[in-house]
Amino acid sequence: MADPCAEFKGMNSFWDIPGMKAGVITGDLAWKLLKYCKAKGFALPAFNCTGSSTCNAVLEAAAKIGMPAYIQFSEGGSAFFAGKALDNKNKEASILGAVAGAHYVRAVA
Repeated sequence: MADPCAEFKGMNSFWDIPGMKAGVITGDLAWKLLKYCKAKGFALPAFNCTGSSTCNAVLEAAAKIGMPAYIQFSEGGSAFFAGKALDNKNKEASILGAVAGAHYVRAVA
């Protein structure tokens, strides 16, 4: 079976991945980034964000060191992002917070 990451072994930078861009990536491009990381022997860090300040910190740090990072929203972190005053019955606050966080990151990334 062929190595699914072989195409990335000769690349010098994740910026060499076709279609790579600054900001939020999804789908096939995100999958290619993971395969690049595997080919190069490193992992991408994922940071659980609970508000705009933690999102900003991750984005600024990733930009400063010139490396990608994952921003993730846990159930509790998402509810906190939406606001602790919101009732989280049936996970509505968690869903709202995750969507709001994703929109925020896309807007500022």
